[in-house]
Amino acid sequence: MKVVIQRVSEAKVSVEGKVLGQIDQGFCLLVAFADEDTDETIEYMARKISNMRVFSDKDDKMNLSIKDIDGQILSISQFTLYADTKKGNRPSFTGAGNFGTSKLKYNQFNDELRKYDLHVETGEFGADMQVSLTNDGPVTIIMER
Repeated sequence: MKVVIQRVSEAKVSVEGKVLGQIDQGFCLLVAFADEDTDETIEYMARKISNMRVFSDKDDKMNLSIKDIDGQILSISQFTLYADTKKGNRPSFTGAGNFGTSKLKYNQFNDELRKYDLHVETGEFGADMQVSLTNDGPVTIIMER
């Protein structure tokens, strides 16, 4: 499982001009799965993300979690995080998980985030999406497990 975490002041995702998900302050997550990802992997990543302290406190130190600031999450599926660029000029995506299984894992991951009382908006799994965001900081963190 790979997740790109972007701290944002706003983010939205659209498909064919229709906004499917939109948030204010929080995280925009780009999420990809591999076939070997387990329930434990998904639970671990959701727990780490929900407790990650990257929001500024009153002393301007990155010391607060998304829960501390009542932030929101925009979760976007993005299998291209598994691109292998070692050979040639066209990336290979063979490391990405099976479509059907990954869709189930994506839904499970979003449900797991919601268990931490987080508001989670999503795009449409497997769709051609347009994502716009304002990265705050910028703060971008890559998690892999």
